[in-house]
Amino acid sequence: MGRKFFGTDGIRGVANQKLTPELALNLGTAVGSWLRVHGQHKRVCIGRDTRRSGPMLEAALAAGLCSEGIDVVLLGVVPTPTVSFAARTGEFDLGAIISASHNPAPDNGIKFVTHLGKKTPDETEEIFEQLMDAPRPTRPTGSAVGTITESRQPVDAYMEMLRSLVPERLDGLRVAVDAAHGAAFELGPRILRLLGAEVVTMGVEPDGMNINSEGGATKPQAIQDFTVSHSADIGVAFDGDADRAVFSDNDGALINGDRTIGLWAADQKTQGLLDPPVVVGTVMSNGGFEAYLGGLEITLERAPVGDKYVSQRIEETHARIGGEQSGHIVFPEHGPTGDGIVTMLEVLKALRNQKGSSNCFTSAYEPWPQLLVNVGVETSDGWSSAPHVAESIRAGDAKLLGRGRLVVRPSGTQPMIRVMVEADDIVLRDEVAESVVSAMAQDLGGHVHGRVDLTYALGD
Repeated sequence: MGRKFFGTDGIRGVANQKLTPELALNLGTAVGSWLRVHGQHKRVCIGRDTRRSGPMLEAALAAGLCSEGIDVVLLGVVPTPTVSFAARTGEFDLGAIISASHNPAPDNGIKFVTHLGKKTPDETEEIFEQLMDAPRPTRPTGSAVGTITESRQPVDAYMEMLRSLVPERLDGLRVAVDAAHGAAFELGPRILRLLGAEVVTMGVEPDGMNINSEGGATKPQAIQDFTVSHSADIGVAFDGDADRAVFSDNDGALINGDRTIGLWAADQKTQGLLDPPVVVGTVMSNGGFEAYLGGLEITLERAPVGDKYVSQRIEETHARIGGEQSGHIVFPEHGPTGDGIVTMLEVLKALRNQKGSSNCFTSAYEPWPQLLVNVGVETSDGWSSAPHVAESIRAGDAKLLGRGRLVVRPSGTQPMIRVMVEADDIVLRDEVAESVVSAMAQDLGGHVHGRVDLTYALGD
């Protein structure tokens, strides 16, 4: 069934244009009508990031829920994982997050998590959409109307959970933080100071329109430069809703998601705690990273790109960590979704255990040369059966056997095919990439939309 509003991560669009308060109100009444039947507590918590449009959409969504008899608890500006924590530890049927994550300030979004803290399944979101068009002949009145209250108690409980993760504290560490003027602008630096770290900050002055504008997890050069200029032991950058984090070592080198998983897994293996000796990455995880893990007798399980696929593979393998190069890391013992602040604390614990400088994380292994070529096409339908494309992929796989990987996949959001090639040799990498791209030009009329060298970059 087609979906009019929900995408892969909730509803997103330009606030007050595509994502209007009328839509948010209608969504709230639809979700509320569903909870009247299926909800146990008839309560929903709502958190938001720092965008100017957040309070407007929050008010509309809350009004819709209340009109169906659902009580609403407003958490204020909090990271997405804080809402997930509140939903699974409090008496809530759902948590709602008003955020567009790493998107620019004019955008916003609405997504939901279940009482287990997990993203709502596709089939549930399809029901919400159906109910948005359904008539509502009766509505609660009088004392049956829902209430709206504000509470920071779930946030305090979340902070206490974070503090419990680091009983050894972080005294003596100097940490640079870039909160991207986003949802972690307060809680990120605060937990570090509570644990005894010295903190220097940027991106902690949100004005409603500067979220993600100057740095953050998608623009890591800002934290890399800031870490060096402020002589910090390590730097961390969050995205707008703080469900991901990337790092800079003390020399200003990037620690992406691959390296984050690797450094944590290696530390756990040294302590005899990595059971099973398995981590989850994606099809984009670097071959050098996989070879490094193999040397430590740790298996890398690959999932398709997308945090929900990573989470599924974690459940299947019982791995204790999984994630993407972009810094979206899941520690299933601490929660079912990515949490940038939890990731930060786990990395700092590993650094403390190493009793050295953070550049030991970036010198642990050399990534294989990795290239991503985005090929624009009129349509990606039938691309894999095009004769020259199919032959070029077969030949590329043969050339890379034992020396690299070729991953070709259509974009889920654009008329584009992504060609990723990595190899232990840069000449071999580029030769295979050029062959596949040329075949796409011949069979599909494809044109190169962009090339990104991912060897030392953030990844896809």
